[in-house]
Amino acid sequence: MSERTFPPTADLCDDHDDAQVLEPMFGSFGGVDRFCGPVRTVQCFEDNSRVSEAVKEPGDGAVLVVEGGGSVRRALCGGNVATWAHDNGWAGIVIHGAIRDLEEIEAVPIGVLALGPIPRKSTKRGEGQRDLPVSFGGVAFQPGQWLYADEDGVVVTDRRVH
Repeated sequence: MSERTFPPTADLCDDHDDAQVLEPMFGSFGGVDRFCGPVRTVQCFEDNSRVSEAVKEPGDGAVLVVEGGGSVRRALCGGNVATWAHDNGWAGIVIHGAIRDLEEIEAVPIGVLALGPIPRKSTKRGEGQRDLPVSFGGVAFQPGQWLYADEDGVVVTDRRVH
């Protein structure tokens, strides 16, 4: 668990009426439970080519939000992706889809939220898009917004609030 560097998400909700709250549909699988950063996005379906591409670039403390269509048939993140993300300075990954390699991901000091695990790897067809608005779980994510995650859930604001 990481040192808290921002107010609890419950306090953020109390203090910011315009905050969006992600529906409680995600499990926490990474080595840290609390993370925050500016939003960057990927939209893909059962193909993690754009996810891998993104996390191999400098993250500068950002959170990668992946709209995977809610598919739990193929993992969009595994141990390698989580390690690359950590090594390149990403604060976390939120995946509207599945992950794999849980033991490896739990050992990486990065936040990883996903719908659940599946052992099947993703396809690699080079499909997907980056840095565009995506929506799931009752939240409309825009690149540049701020995402805050802790044990109570996920809050998204239009600007940094801590």
